[in-house]
Amino acid sequence: MDLPPLTQSFVLHFGEMGSRWGFNRTVGQIYALLFLSAQPLNADDIVEQLGFSRSNVSMGLKELQGWNLIRLVHKPSDRRDHFATPDDLWVILRTLVEERKKREVDPTLSVVRELMMQAPASEAEKHAQGRMGELLGLIEMLVKWYDEVKRLENARITKLLSLGSKIVKVLEMKDRVIGRKPQALPAANEG
Repeated sequence: MDLPPLTQSFVLHFGEMGSRWGFNRTVGQIYALLFLSAQPLNADDIVEQLGFSRSNVSMGLKELQGWNLIRLVHKPSDRRDHFATPDDLWVILRTLVEERKKREVDPTLSVVRELMMQAPASEAEKHAQGRMGELLGLIEMLVKWYDEVKRLENARITKLLSLGSKIVKVLEMKDRVIGRKPQALPAANEG
């Protein structure tokens, strides 16, 4: 690698972590390099800086494009494709979560929903289906929460995250208000 020590340490670590996040090491390192780069890089720049083969870099860039984690950038005086990561960390995070949801959560929901529609053939299957139903309910609740949170502005999400466990106090306060004065809240059918 032809990188400064600080950059090289980050790139190497990201490669290690990439394999735990569903990417291979090469893809993780390419992403880390693009993330840290002050300007968009072309495949030749990446080959030179990381020491990977051109084919590995091309395949890695295709995979990152498939995940919507990098964008194609054209430079007026250069016919080569250049690549960059979004500048906004929230865009990166939202993209990662959405892509993981599409690849991991949505297929699981489909399979479990389909299995829940089948008639159990035994008590063991009835028990298994009950457990699947619990799992389905939890995943659907998380997906609903995610769908609501993803529409929030970044500042609101930051505030929500900074609350941490203090959110419990907000919920307890809400419960006390509802518990003491339920008549103060409008009924569901009032408008």
